[in-house]
This record gives sequence, structure tokens and C-alpha cells, in this order.
Amino acid sequence: MNLVLLLPEDLVAPDRAHLTGRRLEHVREVHRAQVGDDLAVGLLGGAMGRGRVLRLEEGVLDLALTLDLTPPPKLPLTLVLAVPRPKVLNRVVAAAASLGVARMVLLNAWKVEKAYWTSPKMRPENLRDQLLLGLEQAKDTVLPELRLARLFRPFVEDELPALLAGGTGLLAHPGTGGTAPKALAAPITLAIGPEGGWIDAEVQSLLDAGLQPLDLGPRILRTETALATLVGRLF
Repeated sequence: MNLVLLLPEDLVAPDRAHLTGRRLEHVREVHRAQVGDDLAVGLLGGAMGRGRVLRLEEGVLDLALTLDLTPPPKLPLTLVLAVPRPKVLNRVVAAAASLGVARMVLLNAWKVEKAYWTSPKMRPENLRDQLLLGLEQAKDTVLPELRLARLFRPFVEDELPALLAGGTGLLAHPGTGGTAPKALAAPITLAIGPEGGWIDAEVQSLLDAGLQPLDLGPRILRTETALATLVGRLF
């Protein structure tokens, strides 16, 4: 936790916060803060700054707040991600938030098992928790937009073209031989497939919708590795 992320309900006054639970324990056990120390803090959806420890006792953390910094800008990036395995999902969602992705769509695909959609990892409260962890890591306060698209074809045919309007769409898929365009028009929409990749019909549908192929080479990468690599290459 590089940023103590405050929720509106933590505020007891405009310049005071009262914390309990996970964040308190992290400050105690990892930061090893003491009364008088300053911590990097930010208000969810708002400004960042510092929080001076006024009281730190068993079960209680009180902070005096100075929120005078603007959170970092989001990347002009929409990530369209075929739902990964539940054990991978948490890492990918948190990583996307920490990288500054502005919008994320979790999309169904042929190789996405139906059981993934009913996993506890897909519950809204868990997805939100992972986004918050990503913000804490990256010192950001603004949640990316996140939505679920359980039907592949309606999303690709009815919604994807609007996301691509005025920008660049890229389809990450091995074997296409495509390279990133020299001059990318923002915003960028990036589609990353499931383990094993998109099937041929999905690739064609995504290309027909306006995405351009992008190939990272012969190595097959884990989803979170591909995400970090592509963001680093594009931005």
C-alpha cells in the first residue's frame, strides 16, 4: 500500500479521517507509523496529499488531512479483456487499475469457461476491492470504469464500434504478424484474449469491427504479463 486510500465514510470532518480494519493494520504492521508521522493519502474520487497520524492505537487510526494534490491522469485506454481464470482475475484487475487504464470491459469468449462467470471472484464487491488495491499501489484515487459483457457478439457488433470512434483499436493475438501503428490516435482500445487465444471466428469479428492486429511475437505470455508489456509498448 503506497497510498492510504480514504473512503467518504472515513471522514469525520473535511480534514480528519478515522480508519479501522485492513488499512489500519497495514499502517501499523508495514509502515510502522507513529504519532506525528505523515502518510501518503488520497480520497477516493478526489484529491491526494498527506495524512498526519494523530492517534494510533489498537483498532484506531486518526489522521489530520491535507489534500492538495491532483491524482495522476488516466491513460486514454479501454481494455477489452476476455475473462481469465478466477485465480488470475484478481491480479489482472488490480494491475489494470495500477497501470492507469481508464475503462475495462470483461468479455465472454469461446474459451472462457462458463464457471468463471459464477466464481466469487466475479462478484462486484471483489472486483471493486481489486481495483482499490491497484489504486493504492499506484497512488491514484480515481476508479477505472468497469463493466461486464457476457455476450460476445452483441458487444462486438453494437458497442465496440462506438468505443473505436476517433481512436485506435488493437487486437492482441499471436500469429497475426501485426505491429503497432507508428502514430496511434487516442483513445486506444486494446483487446486481449483468453488463455489459448481468440478462436478464428472471434478474431474475424474483432477485425471486422475495426481492430488492427498486434502480435507480440512467438512467445505465449500470461495475461498479466501481456497487459504490462502492451501498455509499456503503447504508452
